[in-house]
Amino acid sequence: MKDFELDWEREQRTGVAEALLCDGKSAAQIEAILAAAGERRLLLTRLDEAKLAQLPQARRNALDYDPLSGTAFHGGRVAPTRAGPGIVCAGTSDLPVAREAARSLDFAGYQAPVVADVGVAGLWRLMRRLDEIRSFRVVIAVAGMEGALFSVLAGLVDAPIIAVPTSIGYGVAAGGHTALHSALASCATGLVAVNIDNGFGGASAAIRILRRLDERNSSPSL
Repeated sequence: MKDFELDWEREQRTGVAEALLCDGKSAAQIEAILAAAGERRLLLTRLDEAKLAQLPQARRNALDYDPLSGTAFHGGRVAPTRAGPGIVCAGTSDLPVAREAARSLDFAGYQAPVVADVGVAGLWRLMRRLDEIRSFRVVIAVAGMEGALFSVLAGLVDAPIIAVPTSIGYGVAAGGHTALHSALASCATGLVAVNIDNGFGGASAAIRILRRLDERNSSPSL
């Protein structure tokens, strides 16, 4: 009896495709799931290099693996063609989470440019790229420490802002809880948040928003 059940209808129901969370799974379980997937495409998240090394050589060679984000594409990569959200990243240390969001969007067919290292410690860096950020239909904001970037963006940009707090920080900021609380307690209206380090979750929320926008824009006018 197998201990997994792949949900290939998830994208049809929810707009977001099935994905494989590798954290908490053994290499043998991951291999069994990928073997069951066959030629079908599947996104893997939280796949570290040590667990990757335990997979059969042929499987490793077949995966499109990105060590920074810990993501992998099973079944090949298809170049994204749809305009996606912009990802705004506070610091270089936040890039693994931002990259997870970008790769998740890439897998789903969305282009997702990353505006990196524009945290509020040097506010001029953010302001000089503000016009570019305002051009995005949805913004995924990725920040650790005190998470000030979330409120600043939500006060300057009219697109939906999805805050992704990261566990980057120390002292009272350790573990990402301060950044999460900053997002939840923000006085800037229209800001929503996902869980700490959840780049995949931020990407999934953006996909749902963009699908609705695209459906509305493609519907004939009454």
